[in-house]
This record gives sequence, structure tokens and C-alpha cells, in this order.
Amino acid sequence: MRKFNVAVVGATGAVGEEVFRVMEELNFPVNKVIPLASARSAGSTIEFLNKDIIVLELTETVFEEQEVEIAFFCAGGSISEKFAKFAVEAGAVVIDNTSHFRMDPKVPLVVPEVNPDDIGLWRETGIIANPNCSTIQMVQSLKPLDDLYGIKRVDVSTYQAVSGAGKSGMEELVKQMQDFFAFRLDETEIKAFAHQIALNVIPQIDVAMENGFTKEEMKMVNETQKIMHKNFEVAATCVRVPVLRSHSESLTVTFKDGVDVDVNEVRNALENFENVKVIDDLPNKKYPMPIISTDTDYTYVGRIRKDVYASNIVHYFNVADQVRVGAATNAVRIGLKWIELESDM
Repeated sequence: MRKFNVAVVGATGAVGEEVFRVMEELNFPVNKVIPLASARSAGSTIEFLNKDIIVLELTETVFEEQEVEIAFFCAGGSISEKFAKFAVEAGAVVIDNTSHFRMDPKVPLVVPEVNPDDIGLWRETGIIANPNCSTIQMVQSLKPLDDLYGIKRVDVSTYQAVSGAGKSGMEELVKQMQDFFAFRLDETEIKAFAHQIALNVIPQIDVAMENGFTKEEMKMVNETQKIMHKNFEVAATCVRVPVLRSHSESLTVTFKDGVDVDVNEVRNALENFENVKVIDDLPNKKYPMPIISTDTDYTYVGRIRKDVYASNIVHYFNVADQVRVGAATNAVRIGLKWIELESDM
């Protein structure tokens, strides 16, 4: 297999670091890696395949100078907005982990298990967008169910880990818990979130929209419809919880009128879907939890049950490591699928 020159923009951030790990684990065909970051981080090193690689400064010319062929952008929307075009102009395909290009009608928004054929649309802009973390694990579980029965509406509540806000979110939770045990929680620093996150839940992620939902919630609505090419209704409530890693979601899925849900059929559809694992044994207290999904590449589904009142409704719970499944792993899988599709042309 041909090998590629791969750049990672935001190489020293949480997602960037995870991209290197996932590339190693999935045997990504790398000729050389080019870690890129701000001038402040340039000169530091990252480890890849047991070698220390020097981080280079992100500049307008570095993609051409390093002959980059695949560029993973993991450094925030403003960075993607400014620098992605230079990677494309240098001949690279950009796989963007930020929200900047997601709803651009010319840019494919991809979860490889759900809409792999959309990757073929990359040529118009040179960019493939990675969806929001909470959207990815949701559509991985929705796709087999839509294929099974046809979805009419989805209601979802999320329980999102602090690492969704980056390293600063994790550090703040740990520091606040230390302050709690030192009896100084009333003096703790509140910076990464709007409120204290330790021993608390915050029912707002991102800014408020005019319709009363948050930006994070509307991302889940709009991205789901774009990825699945369906206009079924989606309503989301996104909540930050004091968990370090892995997002959880509680879903209520309403199928088309006339459907009579068979829980065994639902379970089988999920079990047979790529990169989904079912843990669903309530009497024996076995179900998905963040401590199970963290540092894995699967979306775990459980607590599957038919609605008590309506035959066309099913409820379930899912969990996934949002740094991996919800960001780095999905991006690397996009890269692998892109290589596969391009080699077939």
C-alpha cells in the first residue's frame, strides 16, 4: 500500500495527540508525520512509532514545504478557517475536526460507518468535515435502526464529559475535586465552564440560540440530518457532567407510524452494525458506562426497551469516548476510507 505524508494541525492538543495514537493503532499508511502547532509549541516533540518527532510551526507555506498529502486539522475553527485553504492549495486533502466547515453544503460531513460514499464529494473543496462528537456516536446507533424501521423523530439528552472542553476542562474538574477534599471548594477557580463543574451538572453547552436551544444542541439536529440525508425531527438537550472522558446519551427514537418495535430486532440490528457493541443485561447490572468506553473505539449501546405506551417507540442509552470515537478515531477512519476510495479510482 502506498504511504502518505500526514500533517496534524494542533498536534499538542488533546485531539491532536489522540490522532497520533489512533494512527499507530490502526496502522495508518504513513510515510512521514508532520506535527504542526503554534509558534509557542514549535520545537517541542510528540511521540509516533516510538520516535520523537519535532513539532513545526503552523505557517501558510509549511504544507507545500513538507509535501503534505493528508492534513488532520484539530486546532479550532478559526485555525481551520485561516489555514485549511493553504493545505488544499498544496494538494492535500483536509480532514477537519472543527465545526467551521460542517454545514457548508459543498463540504461532505462524514461518519464512515454511516455515509462513506459522501467522502467522494471531497474534490469540490478539498475538505472533509468531522462531525460534532455527540453527533457521531448518536448517528452510529441511529443508522441501523433507520435501516430497520425508518425513523420519524429522535429525542436525545446528553451527559457530556469535561474533556469535551479540552485539557482545561479536565484540569478544572480535577482541581475542583482537590479543592473539595481540602475544604476550599468555595474558593475554587471557575474558568473553563460557566459554573463549578465538580459535584454539579450544567445544562448548557455552548451559547444560547434565539430558539431557546444551545448551539451544541442545534449542531446535533442539523448535522444528523446532513449525515443521514434525512429530515426526521431531532430534539436535543446537552448537559455537561463531572466525568473526565466519554459522552453518554439517552435516546428516545420514534419510528414511522404503524411500526411495532421488536426489541430483539433492534438489538440484532445494533449488534451487527460496524463499531457498535451492545451491553444490555439489566438484571445483572450490565450496561454501557463511561468507564467501559473510555480509550476504546466503539459506541456502546444498552438499556434497550420498547415504550410502555406506543408500539413505535424505543428507548436506549449509548456511550462513547468522545476524544476517540467522537473526534480522532472518526477522523482517522475518514482518512483510511478516503485512501481506499481514491485507490479504487
